[in-house]
Amino acid sequence: QVQLVESGGGLVQPGGSLRLSCAASGSIFKINAMAWYRQAPGKQRELVAVISSGGSTNYADSVKGRFAISRDNAKNTVYLQMNSLNPEDTAVYYCNVVVGAVYYWGKGTLVTVSS
Repeated sequence: QVQLVESGGGLVQPGGSLRLSCAASGSIFKINAMAWYRQAPGKQRELVAVISSGGSTNYADSVKGRFAISRDNAKNTVYLQMNSLNPEDTAVYYCNVVVGAVYYWGKGTLVTVSS
């Protein structure tokens, strides 16, 4: 089993920044892709950013140029640096990692962008 622990969410004013972290632990042989998803109230969960084991990244159009995903393979941790936040970024952010062919999800961390 793999456990994911997210941190870094909270309340931030429009234009502000936050950095999310997600640490994986447990029966980990090799982590493939790592990603962040988000789900806003009344909306479906959507992919925000993904990073491959080789470091290639992809972003949702809505966050390109503002968010940056990175990973520390030695720590089995993925990060999401979020800049220029706006109220539309308010959501629960979920970490997702692929170990072998199995997808694991974190419990989510709430990000609220409000003045």
